[in-house]
Amino acid sequence: MITTSVTEAAECLQQGQVLAYPTEAVWGLGCDPFNEQAFQKILELKQRPIEKGVILLAGHISQVEHLLTSLPRTTQQEIIDCWSNHQPSERATTWLLPADQHIPSWIKGEHPLVAVRVTTHPLCVALCNAFHGFIVSTSANPSGQEPAHSLQDACQYFGSQLNYLNGDLGQSQQPSRIINALTGEVIRP
Repeated sequence: MITTSVTEAAECLQQGQVLAYPTEAVWGLGCDPFNEQAFQKILELKQRPIEKGVILLAGHISQVEHLLTSLPRTTQQEIIDCWSNHQPSERATTWLLPADQHIPSWIKGEHPLVAVRVTTHPLCVALCNAFHGFIVSTSANPSGQEPAHSLQDACQYFGSQLNYLNGDLGQSQQPSRIINALTGEVIRP
């Protein structure tokens, strides 16, 4: 199914289906992060090992603020400011945060931290809000291939194996940078 309806796309996620959708810079694959079967389908589609983990994408800080509570106040504020002041033309930032008991182990892979990004991409914000929470976000491509930059690219990779939320990519030229919130280390510049 290809749709432009955020409501239909959110329903697909709620029904345990995999969805391809445009993000800030590339197309992503998403699912309900608490549905292990849907998550396994993403790994199969991408031919990606579970050990790598994936990013959680949120439409609002309130959807992930529980993951900030164990951090020092100054670090919490730095992350909130980063997400709140992000401009659509700038590169997005994903933060590696301490995972709490609510984050499924399969999301983190072999890592003790979970990768989280609060997006400003209007379609992604609407999707997360319609889904009522964060979703899985990993690039729409088989491992080792170039990420999809259009609906056509995503369809070429995955055909009818999943659903598609059609829309425009954001203005960023690169996937998000990744920063470890505990150490400040930039994992992906």
